[in-house]
Amino acid sequence: MIASLMMYRRPELAGVHNRYWALIRQNLTEAGIDSPAELSQEAEEFNVWQHPELVLSQTCGMPYRIWLHDRVALVGTPDFNLQDCPPGYYRSAIIVRADDPRKHIEEFRDAVFAYNQTFSQSGYAAPYWHVIPEGFWFENRLHTGQHLISARAVAENRADIAALDGVSWRFMQEYEQFASALRVLQWTSPTPGLPLITAKSADPQKIFGAVERAINQLRRNDREKLGLAGIVRIPQADYLAIPNPPAD
Repeated sequence: MIASLMMYRRPELAGVHNRYWALIRQNLTEAGIDSPAELSQEAEEFNVWQHPELVLSQTCGMPYRIWLHDRVALVGTPDFNLQDCPPGYYRSAIIVRADDPRKHIEEFRDAVFAYNQTFSQSGYAAPYWHVIPEGFWFENRLHTGQHLISARAVAENRADIAALDGVSWRFMQEYEQFASALRVLQWTSPTPGLPLITAKSADPQKIFGAVERAINQLRRNDREKLGLAGIVRIPQADYLAIPNPPAD
């Protein structure tokens, strides 16, 4: 068995995630579902997502629609109560340096765009479809592997612009000093947030209930640290309807 909630992990939130998992696990036990005692937060993401005994994990919308939707069961989508987003949805903050004089996205045509992965909805697909109507896509790109590294690359003048998951950006503003050197140029349109998944053979309805109860059982301070407002059901079709950028 394996479980991981690695998508929004941070050192400052490790204890909160452990307490959150303990509550989920207690509820899973009461529902007759076995689960591991600890989260595998450092495990390689695709190994977790495709594990035959996956109890619970969170993936990104783009890997889900490209590779995982027919291999896993969709549990639900956490609602992080992001501004100007429907419940369970999120959007990307397109960030630049605070002292960059450019005010419009088209002025960044020749800029260096930092991105975490080409299979990231928030870091690549969302900004792609946001920028394409302006008649270009960034030719100069810096692959970083993580939202945090993309943001730091912009702050340190190794890149000029990046798109960050709205939840990740919220955490950066709280915990990263360099975030004060950045500003949001624009926001992308909301899309369904990062879904919780389980193995194809599992019972997603029971797992949904266990997560929902755990969120309600969290201490108020822990829930506020995670930014969790609840969990919602977003149909698989809504994830699959989002277009993918052309293969790089």
